[in-house]
Amino acid sequence: MAAIGLLFGSFNPVHHGHLLLATYIREAAQLDEIWFVVSPQNPFKKNSDLADENHRLEMVKLAVQHTSYFKVADIEFSLPKPSYTCTTLKELNRQYPAHKFHVIIGGDNTAKFQEWKESGWIQKNYTIIIYNRGIPDSAAAIQNSKFYSLPLLDISATEIRQRIKNKKSIRYFIPENVEQYIAFHKLYR
Repeated sequence: MAAIGLLFGSFNPVHHGHLLLATYIREAAQLDEIWFVVSPQNPFKKNSDLADENHRLEMVKLAVQHTSYFKVADIEFSLPKPSYTCTTLKELNRQYPAHKFHVIIGGDNTAKFQEWKESGWIQKNYTIIIYNRGIPDSAAAIQNSKFYSLPLLDISATEIRQRIKNKKSIRYFIPENVEQYIAFHKLYR
């Protein structure tokens, strides 16, 4: 049974912070693989700043293409929108019954975790991997969780999009092939 960490996100765009986080979590939690689950529509975010879901999916594929233990999952593209984690987990279990899935969330998401659709069911059936340098008090309320204090890069997709709009360099923020993809498709301008 493969142990799979699920890193959900808009990845708008994917950046080195995501990739380093996935590397640290995989090692710390002793997971076989990390799957980047690209979310077409997060129920907690507005769609106005999102690049097309297919562009975001392609950028993640480019970012992880040479790392055997990173996979990209487009499962939410075929599910109803907005994307609810519980719905995705049920479909993943149906398609991959031999895998053991773990849900990866940031410490900043723990305050709203109880608002997630079927959060009790998620806690009962999955290990919740929480990462942060310091674990917030709200994390203690999440059952079946493991906490990891990891070195994180202070890079945000919001900052990257703003830098592109302001015609500033994004080199070293994102993989070079993703930077080329963004330039070619004129994204975030």
